[in-house]
Amino acid sequence: MSKTNSGNFFEDFRLGREIRHATPRTVTTGDVALYTALTGSRFALTSSDQFARGLGLPVAPVDDLLAFNVVFGKTVPDVSLHAVANLGYAGGRFGVPVYPGDTLTATSTVIGLKENSNRQTGIVYVHSTGTNQRDEMVIDYRRWVMVKKRDAALSPPEERVPELPEAVAAADLVVPAGLSAAGWSAVLAGTPYLWEDYAVGEKIDHGDGMTIEEAEHMMATRLWQNTARVHFNQHTEGQGRFGRRLIYGGHIISLARALSFNGLAGAVKLAAINGGRHTNPTFAGDTVYAWSEVLDKAALPGHGDWGALRLRLVALKNRPAEDFPLKGGDGGYDPAVILDFDYWALMPRRSR
Repeated sequence: MSKTNSGNFFEDFRLGREIRHATPRTVTTGDVALYTALTGSRFALTSSDQFARGLGLPVAPVDDLLAFNVVFGKTVPDVSLHAVANLGYAGGRFGVPVYPGDTLTATSTVIGLKENSNRQTGIVYVHSTGTNQRDEMVIDYRRWVMVKKRDAALSPPEERVPELPEAVAAADLVVPAGLSAAGWSAVLAGTPYLWEDYAVGEKIDHGDGMTIEEAEHMMATRLWQNTARVHFNQHTEGQGRFGRRLIYGGHIISLARALSFNGLAGAVKLAAINGGRHTNPTFAGDTVYAWSEVLDKAALPGHGDWGALRLRLVALKNRPAEDFPLKGGDGGYDPAVILDFDYWALMPRRSR
């Protein structure tokens, strides 16, 4: 009997199945340093203990997307080891901040299954939750992924496409305990712009581009203990559809978010992932650009010093964002668009 984990193929999943994922992960300052090296993220709250203390936190929390990637990586061996592509996200909320020294674990529940018409693959929908060592929620989200079938003749006993929330309500956003904008410094944050300075419908070209190197995306994939073969095994992927490894989508989100500092430096804390899609593949050698659109604004009852911006973050490959490309002539996504990501971010208010 083999003792190795061959992973789950589409027909192995069952609606309602709960999965406790292996390998708890203690987040360290080493992870923070590597995340900075791989993404170039410059948001002051996650970069400086002194800045974080000025906003009422004990030390700088780790980047919210670092925490997301750790939790996501835990789910891969059970959910998406045989993934063809990770397709999207919905209804995600960030809970208590993660600090160096916290240990994260993850669980998932299968909430949907849908076989594709080719009978070679199917879509698996899961609701995943990451918690710390005190069993406090740090990230809670839904995602769906296309997974290979082991046997085209087999199908799951029951199929269901779940209803997914269009967005997280502003009233449900979590503002970390103690977080206060009283000590905000525009100089240290790197921007004079606050919540009141942004208008719904405004678009921002983040200007900078970042080329993905082969070694860097491999290091990022391994850093999160992501074992999906489409990202790290050139021997198998060289014989596949693209002939090379795909860039892990979480790395694209992290790069786009890091690029968004130029124009949104005050959006220091992610509060929710409303939705997101990886719309075209990305490979080593591609250069990533990004632009954002303000979709909505919300005051936060009981937190008059903070407001929330609902932002659409669009990442592009090998095309600057100066004309804000999104959709192509056929109504689908422009071929340069690799990410369409909808999220809430917290930003200090001038009226505090």
